[in-house]
Amino acid sequence: MDEKEMIEKELAKLIDARESFLAYLDETIPKDKQGIAFDFSHHPTLDAKKVYEYFYKLDYQARKIRGFLVSKMDLKH
Repeated sequence: MDEKEMIEKELAKLIDARESFLAYLDETIPKDKQGIAFDFSHHPTLDAKKVYEYFYKLDYQARKIRGFLVSKMDLKH
């Protein structure tokens, strides 16, 4: 697998992690009257452990891709 394929694979994982996280929020938090924004007015309770699991997967993929980009583009951060 070449570098481009590897980065595309990791980007796909990042997108999957993001979509899973948003799906969890969609299932857990009601939407406003227009059905667009989350409605926090009723103070929905989220499972903190579940939120962290989704966040960790998303963050891990972002950091992994960042490492590729920093390395390939010779960035300092």
